[in-house]
Parts: sequence; C-alpha cells; structure tokens
Amino acid sequence: MDKIDLEILNILQKDASIALADLAQAVHLSATPCWRRVQKLQEDGVIRQQVTLCDPVKLNLGLTVMVALKAAQHNEKWMQRFIAGTGAIPEIVEIFRMSGEIDYLLKVHVPDMAGFDLVYKKLVKVADLQDVSSSFVMEVIKNTTALPLNYAVLKTARS
Repeated sequence: MDKIDLEILNILQKDASIALADLAQAVHLSATPCWRRVQKLQEDGVIRQQVTLCDPVKLNLGLTVMVALKAAQHNEKWMQRFIAGTGAIPEIVEIFRMSGEIDYLLKVHVPDMAGFDLVYKKLVKVADLQDVSSSFVMEVIKNTTALPLNYAVLKTARS
C-alpha cells in the first residue's frame, strides 16, 4: 500500500458510491490504474465489502441499547450456542467478546422500550447468562465506520 492507496481508501470510506472517474481524478490517476488499485485492495482484503448505511431513526429504530453480558458458562458448546442465537436476532447489529468485567457487549437497534423488551426475551432464551445489564443511548456524539488510516504500513520506494 502506498499514499495513493490510502487516498483511495480515505475517499471510499466517506462515499463508496463515488464514480470511478471522480475517484481517479481525486487521486490524480486515470480510470484504469485507479480501478486496478481498488481491485487489488479488494483482493488483498483491505476493502472487505461495500454497503449502504441507513439512518436508524428513519427506519423506526430510534432506540440504541448497549447490552453487557456475563456468561454463565465458559465452554465451546455454550459459546457456539450463544453466537448462533444472538446472530439470529436482527436487532443485534454488533457483538463483541470482551476482556474484563463483562464477557460480551452487544449493540441493539429497536424502535422503543417495548421493542427492546422483545429482544431481551429472545436473548435470555439463547444461552444461560449470569448477568445482563443494559444501557440506553441518549445521544450519539460520534458515529463513523471510517477507520483511521494513519497507522497503515506504507511501501517505501525500495519495496
């Protein structure tokens, strides 16, 4: 990866729907070399996928809940059941296995408290849980999917 690749990634992280001609112009390349670079970034797994980000409020999902879980068991069978069960609940949009006081942190989008109660009832049926603690998001201060690019390892002229 070089500086041009980082420029391409920076632009695509902001708007993946940009026309190839506009992207190429922005990074001072012609369309074909720019397209080749994007293809290489995809082949290398740097670009995992391109998606459309939807506004949860406009989809009647105005309540975001962060759910901290402590597992009742710590074994492979429990973990497989938990992953399969939580993965099947569409309102759960992110699942993180954590270190420290909690075992898992879930991000949930629902319309309201009644919607969360339905998710909660599904969640407690998934696997034995020692503790469930929910926090309700009052305001989103920052929400981005763009990763910082200043840590990427760049090729030098000799590589």
